[in-house]
Amino acid sequence: MIPGLRRRARVAQSTPPGSGLGRGRVVALVVAFAAAASLAGLADLTGALDSLERTTIAKRFALRHVPRPSSIVVVTIDDDSIDHLGRWPFPRSLHGRVIDRLHAAGAKEIVYDVQFTEPSHDARQDQALYDAIGRAGGATLATSQSDQQGHTNVLGGDANLAQVHARAAAANLTTTAGGTITRFPRALSGLASLAVVAAERSDGRSLPRSAFPGNSALIDYRGGPGTFASFPFWKVLRGRIPGSRLRGKIVVVGATAPSLQDLHATPTSGADLMSGPEVQANAIWTAMHGNPLRDGPGWLTVLAILLAALAAPLAVVRLGVIKAALIALAGGLAYLVAAQLAFDAGSVISVTSPLLACVLGTAGMLAASYSTASSERSVLGWTVRRRTEQLRDAQLEIITRLAQAAESRDSDTGAHIHRIGYLCERLALQVGFGAAQARMLRQASALHDVGKIGIPDHILRKPGGLDDDEWVTMRSHATRGAEILAGSSSPLIQMAETIAWTHHERWDGSGYPNGLKGQEIPLVGRICAVCDVFDALGSRRAYKEPWAPSRVLEEVAQGSGTHFDPALVAAFLAIASELDQDAELTRLDAIDLEALPALHLPATLREQIIPGHEADSRKAA
Repeated sequence: MIPGLRRRARVAQSTPPGSGLGRGRVVALVVAFAAAASLAGLADLTGALDSLERTTIAKRFALRHVPRPSSIVVVTIDDDSIDHLGRWPFPRSLHGRVIDRLHAAGAKEIVYDVQFTEPSHDARQDQALYDAIGRAGGATLATSQSDQQGHTNVLGGDANLAQVHARAAAANLTTTAGGTITRFPRALSGLASLAVVAAERSDGRSLPRSAFPGNSALIDYRGGPGTFASFPFWKVLRGRIPGSRLRGKIVVVGATAPSLQDLHATPTSGADLMSGPEVQANAIWTAMHGNPLRDGPGWLTVLAILLAALAAPLAVVRLGVIKAALIALAGGLAYLVAAQLAFDAGSVISVTSPLLACVLGTAGMLAASYSTASSERSVLGWTVRRRTEQLRDAQLEIITRLAQAAESRDSDTGAHIHRIGYLCERLALQVGFGAAQARMLRQASALHDVGKIGIPDHILRKPGGLDDDEWVTMRSHATRGAEILAGSSSPLIQMAETIAWTHHERWDGSGYPNGLKGQEIPLVGRICAVCDVFDALGSRRAYKEPWAPSRVLEEVAQGSGTHFDPALVAAFLAIASELDQDAELTRLDAIDLEALPALHLPATLREQIIPGHEADSRKAA
């Protein structure tokens, strides 16, 4: 880890100033919870959220995947049938002939969603229909009219229907305030509903009253319009539909032509409308299967509202504002998933009121957290500083690990990058860098040889000299390193890119990859060049043993004006006598500067170096 990183990490984990909960904040959080729960509960009781709740139910239907039903089919009185057979209403004898066709095909039950409440103008037509129903063994006949005892005038009354084993049934369905059909009744005015009668006649079983809380049940829609197989009325009449398509089926006959205005909004119809016969088919399927879709218990909604309102105010006590908000969000999402799973299992639980409680509870938590005393507000500033430090430390750790990955391939240890960084920082301070810029140079220099990641091992770790081709490949690491680091908006990475690109350039222009000369070479690259050579010569490599420190310094001194910036060499030699006392460089021996060759150096280092430093700083930024 970069020196100082562990210390900063420990600081970041300390307790923020003023982080304890004051009594005022606790009261504010309790008020936030109570207000959220009360408002959400009131909205649920008054039905203010009903429209949104119906939208969520439609979405739950859309997300649920169920098989298409095969036991019920629809015979459609559509526009095509009207075109073939003439004006609506059709003569009742045509309905009788369709009933004969359905009976001959082996239909299990015939459900007629067309009203025959009043006699027609031709008694023979009425008789033809009545006789066909008798030959079929009866049918379920829809009506919207009955007295309070459940009696009707369909085909002359209940006695007539009984003689042909037919039953009248209430065709009315329950709509919401928005006009969407979501439920079907058990009975209306004493008359059982069409779905109930059809299910009972088909299965021979009656549904208990307990299956209809409040005298109605949710329709468990199997899908949108077109879910049930359908056949045009005129084709059935003329025998164009194979009997195998109708055999053993419950057949619902009804109007689907838009001109007949028997179209309705349902939770599964989306922007379209569903015809009345298809809605009845869904209700019949629901009744046949025991009304599998039920409303969740009321106490569950109350509990969900309380827990949702409590989530954020309770979480902030231990986890802080951001985590509390995230927990509330995660709780809301988890509740949505649970609601869908419950729906798939046949239970419709309320969604909108608990989510409203969650939103209000979170908003109240935020208001309570950010409007209390100044000591509470300081927590936010501390949190921001902590996150900034953590991001910076993470960036530095990534840089160090990347540098170690490159350096470890041709070094005995990863200490080289730490020593280079230390030396660069010391030399930068010596020539006039500010403390922050010098520290950035220390961190950026760790990536000076990151391009070695792309150099093959057989070249990088070769114990002997390199041939011409191998040397070309080796020299490419400067370009590779710059390419790896290019394009960053971070000043630190920009400086690292400059160093990787230029630390092998030479003062006299004989370096690589671009042959830059003198102050054309960015100052950070010139500084790293001196420090890199100094440490590399004193370190063990696959192709050499470490040099003695005095010999290394002599080599650095001799490179003044050819390899290195003379002013930087002078600055480096000025601090060299201190290096053997530094804990990070304890391997160095005592250095006798008097034994080094005399150097012809500029009189004033700052005048030679600082102008280039300022230009390089602008480029790095």
